[in-house]
Amino acid sequence: MICETIEDFAGAVPPGRPIAGLDLGTKTIGVALSDRLLGSATPVETLKRTKFGADAARLLELLGGREVGGVVLGLPRNMDGTEGPRAQSARAFARNLERLTDLPMAFWDERLSTVAAERALIEADASRARRAEVIDKVAAAYILQGALDRMAHLRVEERE
Repeated sequence: MICETIEDFAGAVPPGRPIAGLDLGTKTIGVALSDRLLGSATPVETLKRTKFGADAARLLELLGGREVGGVVLGLPRNMDGTEGPRAQSARAFARNLERLTDLPMAFWDERLSTVAAERALIEADASRARRAEVIDKVAAAYILQGALDRMAHLRVEERE
């Protein structure tokens, strides 16, 4: 089920289950996971893309093994907020994945997530080769952390 808003997604995720964040690139898929309390995101893996069927099978195996309760996909909008071919590709990936799983899914604006991940890795003194190796999963963690922070804010608003 693809949720229209992060609010709908927050209501659809089963309690006590982690959420996955995906950074969908043309050559790789960066994967990050939250803790079960939905407080923090951790980079987990970078999957090399092949064909959708094989990519989805590997991804669903990984998510099933971690008892994931929902998926946040990065939506690569243009800087002016419009959606181009990459955003349409992310939406198509989600529609295709939706046919294979009942996990709730939502999109999160990923503008500048790769830039932020790159800066963090440079500050951590990661070599160019190391940055290339881990950038996608670190970007997935930035995407997921943004969604987790919004969901935490929603929970605070509900209590007030």
